[in-house]
Amino acid sequence: MAERIVDQLRKALEDEIVTGRLPQGSRLDEVALATRFSVSRTPIREALHQLSSSGLVELKPRRGAFVTSVTMETLVEMFETMAEMEAVCGRLATRRMHEDERKALLEAHDACCQAAATEDVDLYYDMNVAFHRTIYMGSHNRFLADEARRLRRRLQAYRRLQLRVRGRVSASAEEHGLIVEAILAGDEKGAETALRAHVMIQGERFGDLLMTLDTIRQSTALTEA
Repeated sequence: MAERIVDQLRKALEDEIVTGRLPQGSRLDEVALATRFSVSRTPIREALHQLSSSGLVELKPRRGAFVTSVTMETLVEMFETMAEMEAVCGRLATRRMHEDERKALLEAHDACCQAAATEDVDLYYDMNVAFHRTIYMGSHNRFLADEARRLRRRLQAYRRLQLRVRGRVSASAEEHGLIVEAILAGDEKGAETALRAHVMIQGERFGDLLMTLDTIRQSTALTEA
């Protein structure tokens, strides 16, 4: 129960940070947040520590927690790096996955498809994380897998938000199908290309993300007015 409360708090604060309701550079007061969410300071403190590990919050000794400043340029650079890391994971996984790992990949893909059918963004996000983790592990490169997971944590708020774009969940599940097909066929280049395209956020997809951010901001502003 305690872990669920912390997870809910983290997601709520993530959304408010990436949509600008909690402005970059602003101080996050534990007491005020505890009062606002009707919880003790302990889960608030844990949620802030998790946000710190994902790079959305900076914990300053004797000063408290502050929202990290992230420019759009930096965000694009992180997605570019994530896309390349995932591409390498896919190429190595195609070459190195054992039979039981390939079976696990199919099961993870099936779970994503089922979640996509429900149109439950949060459920799909969780299944999506498991899908990509299967590929990381299948690369049999622990250092690469650890770095990929670390960067994914930094981008998790934006990737969850991206799934709110109309049609993105179903499109993501279809892209998974292309990735799985390439890996199982032993097509290293195909897997690499499919994963890079799946993760990379640019052009229309980046515009969609920005519009989603603006829509949520406007909705928040109207609610608070």
